[in-house]
Amino acid sequence: MPYSVELLNITKRFARTIANDNVTLKVTAGSIHALVGENGAGKTTLMETLYGLYQPDAGKIRIHEKEVGIKSPHDSIKLGIGMVHQHFMLVPKLTVLENIVLGAETTKNLFLDLKKTTTEISALAERFSLSVPLNERVEDIGVGVQQRVEILKAIYRKADILILDEPTAVLTPQETTRLFKILSELNQQGNTIVLITHKLNEVMAISHRVSVMRKGRIVGELETSKTTPQEIAQMMVGRPVLLNIEKPERKITPSRLFIRNLNYVDRRGVAALNDVSFEVASGEILGIAGIEGNGQSQLVECLTGLLKPTSGSIKIGNTELVGLNPRQIFSHGFAHVPEDRIKRGLIIDFSIEENLILGMHIRFSRTFLMKRNEIRQNAKLMTERFDIRPANPSIHARGLSGGNQQKVIMARELSRNAEVIIASQPTRGVDIGGIEFIHRSLISARDSGKAIVLVSADLNEILSLSDRIAVMYSGRIVKIFPDNRVDENELGLYMTGSKGNETRQALAP
Repeated sequence: MPYSVELLNITKRFARTIANDNVTLKVTAGSIHALVGENGAGKTTLMETLYGLYQPDAGKIRIHEKEVGIKSPHDSIKLGIGMVHQHFMLVPKLTVLENIVLGAETTKNLFLDLKKTTTEISALAERFSLSVPLNERVEDIGVGVQQRVEILKAIYRKADILILDEPTAVLTPQETTRLFKILSELNQQGNTIVLITHKLNEVMAISHRVSVMRKGRIVGELETSKTTPQEIAQMMVGRPVLLNIEKPERKITPSRLFIRNLNYVDRRGVAALNDVSFEVASGEILGIAGIEGNGQSQLVECLTGLLKPTSGSIKIGNTELVGLNPRQIFSHGFAHVPEDRIKRGLIIDFSIEENLILGMHIRFSRTFLMKRNEIRQNAKLMTERFDIRPANPSIHARGLSGGNQQKVIMARELSRNAEVIIASQPTRGVDIGGIEFIHRSLISARDSGKAIVLVSADLNEILSLSDRIAVMYSGRIVKIFPDNRVDENELGLYMTGSKGNETRQALAP
């Protein structure tokens, strides 16, 4: 079979960092090829080099078996290459139609030929099952529809090679199923697809072949039908990885955290939280599932004192926390793993050892002086226990990978010995090895009697770790499942509001 894409001995450096080290990747024409690897392995850099966002320092690119020079995305588009980025490249204030044709307009007498353009795009949308509302603004449509707009935009530019970077990161199970159906139809009509992902179940479901990157190199290429997620994961990390975390049955214990009729109205007068109530027991993980933007962030910020609820109650035991500032709340036994580690979790120009005592610095100070020896000893203990790399507590947090930055936050928050842990998107942007470690840490905390609220957009994570699952939609808890034995499709129906608004559920564990 001929190749659509051949990246031959590609090397790309950023200062002293070698992102791609003599990489050769060949993608068979008319195939779906998955590209996997840990964070920083060089996957996105390699594909952005193919798309013309970067130029290689060495190596050659062949498209349809002809050597080409790609100096910009404009060059790649002319060669039939389209890329759907993890963060969509759409203009929110423009309509779907305007976004699709932007930069590739069909004109008549110097004006956009609206009738012809609409006819062409409608035909493409029907041919590839990419239904989109052409006249709506992008800011008014959901992320699943936005992704279809990105794909349609690439096809309108006559792309027959399509690169998708983490395409299911913000999709519900139903939207993921629909996306895979679209990709299969594109593939059946001759398109070549390269899929960058870290979700191995998706690799197994949709791809024909999979290439594995580690530390800037291709370390293996496998035929998907002849491999397993375990083999791919081991190749990614360089050691066996436990993909499914085993946890003992939780013991029935008294509730520790009580949320009652919590409401929050933001500055625009929008009700971000609407009568939210639930309880969490000691030794329990309550998973909060939902599409992002349905009140999860405001719930976490109310729980941790970053926002003041409009009304309602938050209690740990018999102690009311509403009205207290974050420091006071933490003194009552709270720990917080924030969803944005850079904005809320770290001071990236502080050292690892300094970040490991944030919020606990009074314990490591004497009058106006810091107890440097104790700070270093604490950092040594934490870097070993949580496998923070490099194990040099004096380097700045800025110099760590995303996974190791997250380990610093986990180490600090779990070392508080808090009664309640609020973990929001704890593995976002973390590679498979780091995910395994963080999951083990949360299960260990749960088994030691902590009450844990887990907020995650990753349904596999919710299903794997949670003892009970609550679903949020439009600022409400629309369903609480008494255990985690529920499939992703049913969760997705509640997450999109298709089910759940007609009933109120029992709140206690």
